Amino acid sequence: MATTWLHSDFGTFQMSASALGLTELRLMDIKVPQGMASENPHLRAASEQLLAYFAGELTEFDVALDWSGATEFHRAAWTELCAIGYGRTVSYQYIADRLGDPKASQAVGQANRRNPIAIIVPCHRVIAKTGDLQGYFYGLDFKRRLLALENPRSFAEQGSLF
Repeated sequence: MATTWLHSDFGTFQMSASALGLTELRLMDIKVPQGMASENPHLRAASEQLLAYFAGELTEFDVALDWSGATEFHRAAWTELCAIGYGRTVSYQYIADRLGDPKASQAVGQANRRNPIAIIVPCHRVIAKTGDLQGYFYGLDFKRRLLALENPRSFAEQGSLF
């Protein structure tokens, strides 16, 4: 297992990868030293692609993912997340329906909460069926910021008039 850190305008992220692919992407709430150049090709690819994404230059990630140890349901839910297009949002109910179990919207929410590779596996693109932003482990402001990056017309915050 290899680990590195990435500093960006969106924060500092800790990334881990196995020989099979990226295993974790975590926003850190503390400053850590810039990560050393990793020999792991999955960490190099993830770093390059995340910086391009944050710069608005990348709309689709192409990084190998390693979900070893995850349940079959979580893997299925995360696979559905990866199918949500850049700048698009869907509801938890939509994902449950796609998984063939309309009663599983809460379970989809739990799978999103356990997503170890947020942003690349875009759980931020899942919202309530009412259109409200709900549940994001980095906070709703961070979720709104990612959605605004992808679709500024729909998710940009209105500036103060006074």
